[in-house]
Amino acid sequence: MTTAGARDLRVGVLASGSGSNLQALIDAGVQIVVLVCNVPGAKCLDRAKAAGIEAVVLDHHAFASREAYDLALLAELKKRQVQLVCLAGFMRLLTAKFLAEFTHAVINVHPSLLPAFPGIHSARQALAYGVKLTGCTVHFVDEGTDTGPIIAQAAVPVFDGDDEARLQARIQVEEHRLFPAVVAAYVQGRVTVQGRKVTTR
Repeated sequence: MTTAGARDLRVGVLASGSGSNLQALIDAGVQIVVLVCNVPGAKCLDRAKAAGIEAVVLDHHAFASREAYDLALLAELKKRQVQLVCLAGFMRLLTAKFLAEFTHAVINVHPSLLPAFPGIHSARQALAYGVKLTGCTVHFVDEGTDTGPIIAQAAVPVFDGDDEARLQARIQVEEHRLFPAVVAAYVQGRVTVQGRKVTTR
């Protein structure tokens, strides 16, 4: 059994797109020391700069392999002594080498009630399947696609008139509430991990 987190952790965020979950963390007062983005020109970079957070572009196209990219990513995070990594729409799988350096210290938010609808286009998957409830999940990251231990979840109803955009917008409201709350609990040392079971006190 391990208790994840401690006060005054140095938090790093990885993102690839608009950065709405990054913004939720910023608005909640999470102390972020660096944003690393793999997509030059992504909006998340502007959000970081507006908040006075160091923003680093590390374009994955410049690397020959996932392993090479993750080694460079590790170097950037270690240079800033990052202790907790938050994935806020980071559209890449992390390698075993990277994850071994951050055991129970990489957290992701995903727009479905995992293990249902992993991967991309989760709201579209939920609509196609005809579920009545979907939602979002904050989980630890492992080598699989959205398969790590679940920390917290929030349910969102699926309405008859929903399209993907409408459903995704409602899911994001819950993401922006749940993700910062989990990160705060982790930083405060209130998250306990035992195998796949995660308890937050």
